Amino acid sequence: MEAVKEMESVEKIQAINKTSWIQRMKSYKRTPLSFVLWLLVNVAMIATVAVLAYLIVYILVNGVPYLNSQLFELKYTSENASVFPAIINTLIMTVLSLVLPLGIFAAIYLVEYAKRGNKLVEVVRLTAETLSGIPSIVYGLFGMLFFVKALGWGLCLLSGAATMAIMILPLIMRTTEEALKSVPDSFREGSFGLGAGKLRTVFCIILPSAVPGI
Repeated sequence: MEAVKEMESVEKIQAINKTSWIQRMKSYKRTPLSFVLWLLVNVAMIATVAVLAYLIVYILVNGVPYLNSQLFELKYTSENASVFPAIINTLIMTVLSLVLPLGIFAAIYLVEYAKRGNKLVEVVRLTAETLSGIPSIVYGLFGMLFFVKALGWGLCLLSGAATMAIMILPLIMRTTEEALKSVPDSFREGSFGLGAGKLRTVFCIILPSAVPGI
């Protein structure tokens, strides 16, 4: 019986979709411009999918024959041109840049400690939005001049990770801020009612609840 009911519901949904599509096509007779726009949108969608499929097939056809074990050797040389060290360095740099919790602490201050209408909060948010619009090559130039040259760290992973941490700071701040705002105020009120302080409430109640969003 349940299977029959499911089949009937599926048929009803298909009939509704078919009817709505027919009605939509009839309505385009009254508004030709809407039909032209609908047609252009569908043509753009098909063209985008076709270009994407072509690029994927082209890369696979021309790239798969060159895949060999030398590309994944631990040591890079001019003969094998191994990509494995680059992959490892990228993963390490990503982890190091995420370990520095500058964006999380800044978001905690903006949401939990700063007073509403505070001018400093507006300045910090405006600065973060400005940083999000800076090209990545400018961050790289800043990292080379400040971390590599001025601080004398040299060309190392730490210099790159510090530069990456600054580059992703606006994104981490925005994401963490939205996650903290999504935590209900009843959590804070309940923690304060049980005698917990501000710091303990933030790190023991609010942050664990906001971790999935962060």
